[in-house]
Amino acid sequence: MKITEIRYYDGSFQKITKLGLSALFLEIQQIFLETKIELEETKDANGAAVIRKLVDDEFSKKDEWSKISAGGIDWIKKFRYNRTLIASIGVEVQLSARSDLLVRDLVHIRNAIQDGTIEVGVIVVPSDLLQRFLPDRTPSFKDALRIFEQEFPEAQSYPIILMAVEHDGAGKALSKQKRKS
Repeated sequence: MKITEIRYYDGSFQKITKLGLSALFLEIQQIFLETKIELEETKDANGAAVIRKLVDDEFSKKDEWSKISAGGIDWIKKFRYNRTLIASIGVEVQLSARSDLLVRDLVHIRNAIQDGTIEVGVIVVPSDLLQRFLPDRTPSFKDALRIFEQEFPEAQSYPIILMAVEHDGAGKALSKQKRKS
């Protein structure tokens, strides 16, 4: 995948550098860059769950990333020096759900920051271009900006990074999930 845009809120960039989280943030970017996605470049032609699974598979291959199955941040990694915990970073991957669930992700990150589980949160969404080729309710970077800056502006008072990703190029359509009846 490609990373097309990054927005930093409430000193998140400075916090990453001061707390020694730069390598972890680069690792997050590397995970997305190593996830190869080609899809049919036709409106609503692809399923997004396949992309989410591929991203989760890449996180799973890396050392010490913890996945929270439900009700929390998707992925967390702790930075340690010797055996001492220095800081943690959390990642919410919002590539396959409804755009209104971005607020839920913000709440997860806010709560984790407030209770000291993480120091910085990252939310990853499809770029505006990628979103066109996914189901219509999938979020886009534009949707995330609207939520962050207009509908839920208090999100800007937390050290959160918003990152947009895009597919690598044209290919076959990604299968859509079948709805359970």
